[in-house]
Amino acid sequence: MKLSSLIQGLALGLVLTAGVTLAAQAGELDAIKHRGTLIVGVKADYPPFGFRAPDGSIQGIEPTLAAQAAKKLGVKVEYVPVTASNRMQFLEQGKIDLLIATMNVTPERAKDVWFVEPYYYASGYNVMLSDKVKAHQWSDLKGQSVCGIQGTYYNKDSEQKYGVHIVAFTGTAEALTALKQGRCIGFIFDNTFIQGKLLDKEWSGYDMPLETLDAKPWGMATRLGDKDFHAFMNQMSRDWARSGEVLKLETQFGITQHSAYVEKLHEQYKSAK
Repeated sequence: MKLSSLIQGLALGLVLTAGVTLAAQAGELDAIKHRGTLIVGVKADYPPFGFRAPDGSIQGIEPTLAAQAAKKLGVKVEYVPVTASNRMQFLEQGKIDLLIATMNVTPERAKDVWFVEPYYYASGYNVMLSDKVKAHQWSDLKGQSVCGIQGTYYNKDSEQKYGVHIVAFTGTAEALTALKQGRCIGFIFDNTFIQGKLLDKEWSGYDMPLETLDAKPWGMATRLGDKDFHAFMNQMSRDWARSGEVLKLETQFGITQHSAYVEKLHEQYKSAK
């Protein structure tokens, strides 16, 4: 084979490959419908947002939203358990079509995936307290010892703003054990993690009575270039905001203290067309 013919063949192959890639991106929504399954990355260890039920099935707020999106498309839903360390890679590598997995929106992540708007949830920091502790506002914790995790930004934040004394541990298990031993009056951490703990009978004598602070939004995500599917998910998120679906799911899965972010989002969209 002549060199010129080889170069022409390679060039043609590159053009065809690029064309297939662009077509796949442009037709992602059609590809999902043709496959008959929407593949969604969700948490399986973070109740009530995504967890395994006793029968082994994955349930929770985020899997339920995924199932609703699949139903709207007229396809089945398939859940792929993901972790904080692999969820972005799974989406970028095409192992999943959609990511709904307690992921904060950041400028860095927005360079690698398309976040669905409006953002559907938010989390900040709060404190789990024994029912015996009478605290109604953060200033009531001034001078009190509260268990926390080493390195979290809100340790310094709560100490400086509210005079809380943080007793820091390397992990959540150690901090929660210290709380039960009475070495501190509460546990400061992500409010959604605390919500999950409060659903466990083990923590029936505890509550989260204070306001959640410094809430940052969570975003669902699609792959870069999936224009049609991304537009579909944007509409789904608007519909959920309008109907207050996430508020309903909070109640369904045992969250009694609604997210202020989600309540505000519902107020913003409930009259929108």
